[in-house]
Amino acid sequence: TRAMVLKLHLLDFSFSDHSQTRKLLCTLFIAFIYSDPQMMMTGASHEIAPDEFHQIPRVITPFPAPKLSHLPMFQGDHKESLYWGTYRPQVYFGVRARTPQSLVAGLMWLGDEKDDDGKHVMRHFCENSQDLKSFGWREHNGVDFGRQELLDQDMILETSFVKSKEGSLGYGGDWSVRINRINKGLNDEVKRTVHLFFYLTDEGGNVLNLGKNVLDLKESSVLASGSRADVGNWQMHLKSEAHIDAHYCGFKTPDIVNLSDAVQKNLAVQENKSGRLQLSDTSEDSSSIYVFQISTTTQSTIDIAFVSGIRGESSHVEQRIMSLTGSPLSSLLEEKHIAFDAKFKECFHLSEKLDSETLMVGKAAIGNMLGGIGYFYAELYTAVPSRPVFPRGFLWDEGFHQLLVWRWDFRITLEILGNWLDLMNIDGWIPREQILGDEALSKIPKQYVVQIPSNGNPPTLLLVIRDLINGIRAEKFNKEERDEILSFLDLAFVRLDAWFQWFNTSQKGKEMGSYYWHGRDSLTNRELNPQSLSSGFDDYPRASHPTEDERHVDLRCWMYLAADCMNSIIEFLGGKGRPVTVDYSSTVKLLSDFNLLNQMHYDHDLGAYLDFGNHTEDVRLVWKEVTGEDGRVSRELVRETFGKPELRLVPHIGYVSFFPFMFRIIPPASSILEKQLDLISNKSIVWSDYGLLSLGKTSSLYMKYNTEHEAPYWRGAIWMNMNYMILSSLHHYSIVDGPYMDKARTIYEELRSNLIRNVVRNYDQTGYIWEHYDQTKGTGEGGRVFTGWSALILLIMSEEYPLF
Repeated sequence: TRAMVLKLHLLDFSFSDHSQTRKLLCTLFIAFIYSDPQMMMTGASHEIAPDEFHQIPRVITPFPAPKLSHLPMFQGDHKESLYWGTYRPQVYFGVRARTPQSLVAGLMWLGDEKDDDGKHVMRHFCENSQDLKSFGWREHNGVDFGRQELLDQDMILETSFVKSKEGSLGYGGDWSVRINRINKGLNDEVKRTVHLFFYLTDEGGNVLNLGKNVLDLKESSVLASGSRADVGNWQMHLKSEAHIDAHYCGFKTPDIVNLSDAVQKNLAVQENKSGRLQLSDTSEDSSSIYVFQISTTTQSTIDIAFVSGIRGESSHVEQRIMSLTGSPLSSLLEEKHIAFDAKFKECFHLSEKLDSETLMVGKAAIGNMLGGIGYFYAELYTAVPSRPVFPRGFLWDEGFHQLLVWRWDFRITLEILGNWLDLMNIDGWIPREQILGDEALSKIPKQYVVQIPSNGNPPTLLLVIRDLINGIRAEKFNKEERDEILSFLDLAFVRLDAWFQWFNTSQKGKEMGSYYWHGRDSLTNRELNPQSLSSGFDDYPRASHPTEDERHVDLRCWMYLAADCMNSIIEFLGGKGRPVTVDYSSTVKLLSDFNLLNQMHYDHDLGAYLDFGNHTEDVRLVWKEVTGEDGRVSRELVRETFGKPELRLVPHIGYVSFFPFMFRIIPPASSILEKQLDLISNKSIVWSDYGLLSLGKTSSLYMKYNTEHEAPYWRGAIWMNMNYMILSSLHHYSIVDGPYMDKARTIYEELRSNLIRNVVRNYDQTGYIWEHYDQTKGTGEGGRVFTGWSALILLIMSEEYPLF
């Protein structure tokens, strides 16, 4: 598949000492995959012949099966309806098409403050800082409408996006952007000039034509025009009733990552010449990117309309422009707003007891989740965890994302699942993090780019698939929808089977039914506890000395879920002579064996499930003098072991300890279930008034730095995805017959109330949903606009939980 093959960063791993070889392979491979421009536009792909597979490094050899993205359900009207969108989550506002080498539009503006060099700060890429008081999508339907608010000092910028197929003959139709500048806290007599910069570029390098009257838009509203194979002849128009001052500049080479720097250089030259902060009104020959400066001193509304498929007089261009600007656009946006509200109520059935502030958070959760869906190439259509911090695809995050999205639009979920499964290589491995394209690369430290093909990530996509199957059983879908899901599962099965087999072989432990996350560094002298990034829990404490003897209880439970899901698919679809690599029924029986689970992972003294491995508690970071190669002596914080490690259960209680509870392996009548409920509700361990802590206060590594500079991450902070899973099982045990129903119900209600109250309080105070929350005060921490799995708060509000 293109997506897997063009994960070219993998070549850094495979050919790290042969840069010329790497560059040649990359060049040849791009030429090979993208040899047909028409294929790029339509999504068709070159079928790789068997002998061609041998010419590709194994780690990036695609899995030899039909691509799920080629299913009929993802073609036709569905594909065209999703062609244009706000698929650039990494910028404050951007538009592109779901195709490589797209037309790309975006918004920048000058902030009020200045940097160290005395230049006004340009807002373009989302930043995780306090520069903006808040930003995010208030509404978004994932298809043709979104409304976002950006609060910058004394100004609100409201950006709205809407699409229309009416009258357009271009693929994907027409679209319009409305930018509302609203003064906040200023009276009408205060005049502050705001400089907006709306840009348009053709990633394919096609020349853009500048409008004839850009400097006087009263004469003509055309900003730019051009022609493309996908959308035909197109024009972009600007309309505004406000008094605006317009300028422009054009560049030949599109470099969006550094575009704000180029614009600021242009502004600086002009400011030195004339003392005015305005673009040069010049363009390089054959410019393929234009930036339009729109300056205004008052509250104003600016409409930018894109029309495509223009074919002479019959195209009614002026009529289409009129329908996408001014009062008709206002009416259209109001219609979309009303429809969003109606669908929100239909999908999530929130109690009428919830107050307006809570409902606002719920809408922001789904709006930001859908507005945070991006398109990256090599091809991946995916939601992202956080626009300013993690604006790219993460495998285990995506499963949690789609628990929310499928309830809004299951077809979007199926296509996203299909895109991820299409990334699979010939061994059944899917890279856990996708850094595709220059914009994604610009937001990540280099050490996290390379993906190691022996390392996995929790198979949460199966959590969604299991949920969809249960949705069919509960008759939440009509016949047509049911048939589409079954068709998807039928084609997906061979990839899911290969994925399970990859886990079952590459991550298995020494004992039958044991598994451990590969990739921990057994030689480190820097980390207090070697990280397990592949588990998703990063610095959560595992055995102090990684060996092949480890047994990780969370991975064992993920494998139980995966085997049970695969078994359900087989039962649901029927045999059909489908080749299966694993006896899933027997695997489910093995991994759900309660006695075996307890033998391997249960500590009777602590009443907790724990990892097993070569461990000592007597490990510390100490300062030492180190002599470098240059002979200089420096002090460094290094790890030292003072006690002899031994094979034992690892005595750290936290999220990992509750996986058998989360996956409901514990029988409802077992006294061990009561022990789990006692641990969950123990204020001296993981319970707080804001949610459950990731690591118990009793742990020796609670809130400890892992290196001199690595602050605790999963060592106490409150995370929504695991709170959601634990809450889900509390709900389950509160409604199944057993002696602990009432106890589970009491804990469930209090935990649910604590989580909702804290997220709403933080949103009210900061304008954001956060990556995680402080374990003592409940304050938001980490990434802002973390409406990846933190958006699960909406499912907590609506009491929608996955079934097992």
